[in-house]
Amino acid sequence: MIYQKYVKRILDITLSGAAIIVLSPVMGVTAILVKKKLGSPVIFKQKRPGKDEKIFTMYKFRTMTDERDEKGDLLPDSVRLKKFGKMLRSTSLDELPELFNIFNGDMSIVGPRPLAVVYLPYYTEKERKRHNVKPGLTGLAQVNGRNALTWEQKFEYDLHYVSEVSFFKDIQIIAKTFLKVITQNNIGQGEDSPQSLHILRENVK
Repeated sequence: MIYQKYVKRILDITLSGAAIIVLSPVMGVTAILVKKKLGSPVIFKQKRPGKDEKIFTMYKFRTMTDERDEKGDLLPDSVRLKKFGKMLRSTSLDELPELFNIFNGDMSIVGPRPLAVVYLPYYTEKERKRHNVKPGLTGLAQVNGRNALTWEQKFEYDLHYVSEVSFFKDIQIIAKTFLKVITQNNIGQGEDSPQSLHILRENVK
C-alpha cells in the first residue's frame, strides 16, 4: 500500500518534527521539573521491540524516583511513583520524548504500543503480527479503552489496525487521542507487568 510504505513516514516526520519545535518549551520545563523533583537521569530509556521485532531504545521522561531500601534494592513502584510522576502520566507529558523516536524512524505516530522486550516470549504467533508495522505513540487500543481493556482485547485492536492501516484511520486515531489527552479520559498510570500476561497464558494452557 502506497500510504503505509511512503506517505505514513512523511506524515510521521512532518508531525513529529512540528511537534518537537512547538512543544520544545514544554519539554524543556518538564525536564527541569523532572530533574528537581525526581532526580537524574531525566530521560528514562528502555529497550522495546519495533517493526519486525527489531529492538530499539525508547525514550520517556522519568516518572519515578530511584529510592532504595537498606539492601540497595529499588522500592516498589507504588512507593517510587510520586504525585508529580502520576501527573506526568495522567497528562501524557512523560510520552513527549517519544517524538524523537518517531522522527528518527523507530516509531510512528499511530501503531500498536511498543511493550517491553520481556513480553516477547508470551505472544502467540497471531499476536506477533502486531510487529508487522512500526509501534506507535498512540494506537487503536489506546483510543478504545487503554488500561480498561484485557490483554486479548488490546491485541485484537492491534491486529485489526495492522490489517487495515490507512490515512483516514490514522487521522481518526490522532484526533481521538488528542481529545482523550485534553479530557484526561482513560489515560493510563503505567503498563501491566509481563507476569500478568504470563499468568494469563499459563491459565489458558
